[in-house]
Amino acid sequence: MSELADEYGLLSVAVGEHADRVATIAIDRPDARNAMNGQVREELKDALATAEDDDRVRVIVLTGAEGSGAFVAGADVTEFAERTPLDQREASARPRVYEAVDELSKPVIARLNGHTLGGGCELAQACDVRIAARGAKIGQPEINLGIIPGGGGTQRLPRLVGEGQAMRLILSGELIDTEEAAEIGLVDEVCDEDTLDERVYGLAGTMAEKSPVALEFAKDAIRASSRMGLEEGLDYETQLFFQLFATEDMREGVEAFLEKREPEFSGK
Repeated sequence: MSELADEYGLLSVAVGEHADRVATIAIDRPDARNAMNGQVREELKDALATAEDDDRVRVIVLTGAEGSGAFVAGADVTEFAERTPLDQREASARPRVYEAVDELSKPVIARLNGHTLGGGCELAQACDVRIAARGAKIGQPEINLGIIPGGGGTQRLPRLVGEGQAMRLILSGELIDTEEAAEIGLVDEVCDEDTLDERVYGLAGTMAEKSPVALEFAKDAIRASSRMGLEEGLDYETQLFFQLFATEDMREGVEAFLEKREPEFSGK
């Protein structure tokens, strides 16, 4: 894998179309409201791994194709009908697409351009920043099928919104609008549909201007804050901080600041 190209059956991908050094990966299954089936999951994992290795890419935007009214409307429930527990155990073997997103070193922005339900909500939770179009519905309705979230929702959702709100959403299957999702911390920003791209790609472009090494280390340190104790996390942050003093990007950033010019980061 070297460079990301639009070579998938159920994804559309582009690099630099909306902002320099920003890759857009869109799930393109409008007839099923972008629901994730096995093919979507495998293609997503491949595209994410390719974007991770592509030197042209510093930031990834994950979204749903236009015209479906959805970011991802959940898992493809038709795949559940004949599965046995053993079948599902095999299908749920890690690493899954949720871990593929979560473990990327590059920042991932979820562009929630429509309904974000079930596995789609879990996919968004695995991203680093979530920006939603006003009017979309968001939630974990799995309980209505007699199951529970199985893509990380019982673990990531409480970390985002607190245990009480996670209990409310998961145990009721209630869908909420984007404004409420922003109030409880499930999404980070809400935009009108006609300003969604301006905000998403403005933010992505701003991130992409930064040092790729600093982006990776900053993301790593922030992730650690919810996975380590405070003292351990502080030590980890310090380790990452002083390691950056060995990079060319740190020297370039400091020199550019002192010389009152824009830095040109190389990722070294």
